[in-house]
Amino acid sequence: MRVLLATTDPIRLSFLMALLRDAGCEPLMLDGHISAIEGGIGIFPRRLAVPPEQEAQARRVLAEAGETDGLR
Repeated sequence: MRVLLATTDPIRLSFLMALLRDAGCEPLMLDGHISAIEGGIGIFPRRLAVPPEQEAQARRVLAEAGETDGLR
């Protein structure tokens, strides 16, 4: 898996995952279960990743949508 970005914003993460799914990518949220440890206060970032063969397409989709803040 290739990590594209990390964010503490669950709404943005949900939007980006939907955007990538609509484009035919298979995004995966890493660290999603950390909220059980942090108590749901949102201080630990969740990472957005895609399979290596979809990385270029995913980056293109995010760039076209203007979602380049925090891209690695």
